[in-house]
Amino acid sequence: MRKIFFISTAILFTICGITVGQKKNLTMEDAMLGYYKYRPETLDKAYWIPNSQSFSFVKDSSLFVNETTKKSTSEFLLLSDINNALKAKQINKIKSFPNYKWISPEVISFSAHNYRILFNTTSKSIYSVIETNDNWENLDFFESNNNVAHTIDNNVYINGKAITTNTNKNIVSGQAVSRSEFGIEKGTFWSPNGNYLAFYQKDETNVTVYPLVDVTKRVAEANLIKYPMAGMKSEEVRLGIYNVKSKSTIFIENNPESEEYLTNISWGPNEEYIYVSVINREQNHTWLNKYSAKNGKLIKTLLEETSKTWTEPENILYFMPKNAKQFIYQSERDGYKHLYLYTTEGKLIRQLTKGNWVVTNLFGADSKGKQIYFESTKDSPLDRHLYKVSVSSGKITKITKEEGYHNIQLNTDKTLFIDNYSNLKTPRIINICNTKGKVLENIITAEDKYNEFDLGEIKLGKVLGKDGKTDLYYRMILPTNFDPTKKYPVIVYVYGGPHSQLVMNNFMGGTRMWQQYMAERGYIAFTLDNRGTNYRGKEFESAIHRQLGTPEVEDQMCGVEYLMSLPYVDTDRIGVHGWSYGGFMTISMLLKHNDIFKVAVAGGPVIDWKYYEIMYGERYMDMPQENPEGYEKSSLLNQVDNLKGRLMIIHGAQDPTVVWQHSQLFVEECIKKGKLIDYNFYPTHPHNVRGKDRVHLMNTVSRYFEDHL
Repeated sequence: MRKIFFISTAILFTICGITVGQKKNLTMEDAMLGYYKYRPETLDKAYWIPNSQSFSFVKDSSLFVNETTKKSTSEFLLLSDINNALKAKQINKIKSFPNYKWISPEVISFSAHNYRILFNTTSKSIYSVIETNDNWENLDFFESNNNVAHTIDNNVYINGKAITTNTNKNIVSGQAVSRSEFGIEKGTFWSPNGNYLAFYQKDETNVTVYPLVDVTKRVAEANLIKYPMAGMKSEEVRLGIYNVKSKSTIFIENNPESEEYLTNISWGPNEEYIYVSVINREQNHTWLNKYSAKNGKLIKTLLEETSKTWTEPENILYFMPKNAKQFIYQSERDGYKHLYLYTTEGKLIRQLTKGNWVVTNLFGADSKGKQIYFESTKDSPLDRHLYKVSVSSGKITKITKEEGYHNIQLNTDKTLFIDNYSNLKTPRIINICNTKGKVLENIITAEDKYNEFDLGEIKLGKVLGKDGKTDLYYRMILPTNFDPTKKYPVIVYVYGGPHSQLVMNNFMGGTRMWQQYMAERGYIAFTLDNRGTNYRGKEFESAIHRQLGTPEVEDQMCGVEYLMSLPYVDTDRIGVHGWSYGGFMTISMLLKHNDIFKVAVAGGPVIDWKYYEIMYGERYMDMPQENPEGYEKSSLLNQVDNLKGRLMIIHGAQDPTVVWQHSQLFVEECIKKGKLIDYNFYPTHPHNVRGKDRVHLMNTVSRYFEDHL
C-alpha cells in the first residue's frame, strides 16, 4: 500500500504540473472583441507639446507630461480639474479624459457634450467655448478664431450660419466627394490663418439612385443612395472658397461637366493661393494647378503626370518652413513613390529620394529646412523605418535601427521623436530618441498579453512569383502543438486588393486573431500579399490593370503550391476565406482552381466589376465600354460552371460599398446552372459586420470550415 501511495502521488504531481502549466484557448469573443484587453501596453493619447521637448499622454483619467530633458514624468492635469472648469461654465461633467489636441504650449482643445472647449492648462480654466448642435455633422474646428465649419443635410455652415443654401438635394456641399478615393477624407479645408474656408460641392443630379431596403420597418422601406456604377454618369465636383470676413463665396475655375476629380487640396502658407490636383475621369492624367484664393482664377498648371495605367495623387503639398516658395510633392512617376522639391512656379529643383522602395510617410523638415524626415520601406517592404534626407546633397540617413515596424511622432523642431515599434517577436517598445538615433529613455517595454493562450507559431517568408524574380511575402501560422509528422488542413485568408498589406514585420505579423483561433483548432493559417497590393512600387501594383482577378490569383497559387510542397499539409483539405476584394478573390480562386480548394467562405464579394462604383472600379478596369473583354473575363457570373466543393457567401443587406445585388446575381446564376451553394446575410449591416455581431459572423465562418474542411 505504501509503495502504491508514492506512485499515485508522483502521478498526481505530474498531472497537477500539466494542469498548472496549461495555457488557455482563445474564445471567439477573445479573438474578435479582445483587442483593447490583450493589446500590448501603450501610451494613450500621446502628443508632443508644441515648440517644446516635452510630450503628454493620458493614464488613469489624468494627463501626464514627460520632460525629456529631465527624463521625468509627472501628473499634469486631472479629470477633476477639467470637470471643475466645466461646472463653472454650467456644462455637465465628462466621465473620462477627453481626446484632445495642443493648440499652444499652454492650451488644449477638446469636445465635451455639445461644446468645443479651449482649456488653459496653466490656470486650469476655460477661456473659450464653441457651442455645437446634435444635428451638425462633419465638424471642422478652427479654434484660434472660435470657428467651426460643419454641415446640416446638404449645406455647409460656419457656427450654425449657412454659407451655402442649396434647396436641391442633389447639390451637396461640405462633404467628402468621389466616395473618399484619392486620399479624400473630408469636405472642408480651413486656410492657415482661418480667413478662408475651402469646401467641396458635388452635383449628383445625373448619378444613379440606388435602393437599399430597410426590413426593420413593418412595411420595408427603401433607403435611396447615390451610387455611380462604372461606365455610367458620375458626380460633378467644384471647389468653393468662402471669405470669412466678406462673407462671400467664389469657385475655382474648373470644368465640373467633365466629371474630373479634385484632390490634394493644399493652402499656400500666406493664404494667397490654393493648390489642387485635378484628375481626368479616365484617371490617367493629373494636373497640379495653382489658383487665386481671391477670385478662383487658374494662375498656372505647375506640373502634369500621365500614365498608361492610372495616376493617383493622394498627398497634400508640404511647404518648406524657411521658404514658402518651395514645396515637396509626392509622386510615383519613376515607378516608386518618392519626394520631389518644387518651386511654387512649377520648377523642379531636385528629386529628394530615389530607389526601388516607397516613401510611406512624410514628416516634414527641421527648423532650418535642411533635413527632410520621412518613413519608408527602404530596408524591407515588411518594415517601416525613420530616415532623413539632406535637401542640398540628397544624402539619406537611416535613424531607427531595430528591425520591425516603427510608428514615429516627431516634435515641432524635429530634434526628438517618440519611437513606438514592434516586430514579430516584440510586442511593443516605446523609446524617446533624438534624431541622431540615440535612445534617450525607454518609456514602455510591453509584455505579451496573449502569452496566456496556446497560440500557433508565426512564420514570415517569401516565395517567387511565376516570373521567377518577383518576391511574394507570406505569413504562416502553424497549428498549436504542431507535429511535423502529421497532416493539417489549411485556410488561406486573402484580401489581395489595392491599398492593402496584410503581411508585416510587426507584432503577430499582421495576424487576424481569428487565424490564431483556427490555428488552435488544428488549421494552418496562410496569407500572401499578391501583385496589386501596396508598398511595392507601381509595376507591382499596376499589374492588375484591366484584368482584375488574373495576376492576383496567379500569385496566390504560387503560395498554395508552396504549401502543397510541405509534408505536413493535407493537400485534400485546403480552404479559402476573404471579404470585399477578398471575397472576390475567394470565389475567383475557388472557381479557377476547383481541383485545389475544397471549401470557401466569401464575404461581401464583388461579383462583376460593372456593378461597382466609378472612382475605384474605373481606375483599375477602365470603363466597361472601353474594356469589355476585361470585364467579361473578371466577372464571376461567367465562371459558375466551374463551381465544385462547398461555397458559402455572406453579405450585409445594407451594403453601400459592394451592393447586395452582386451576390444575389451570383446566387441566381447558380440556380440557373444547378449549382448548390450556401448563403447567409445580415439584414441590418453595411459592408462589414462589426461590434458584438462580428462574433456571430466569425462563428458562422468557423463552423462552415469545421463542418466541411
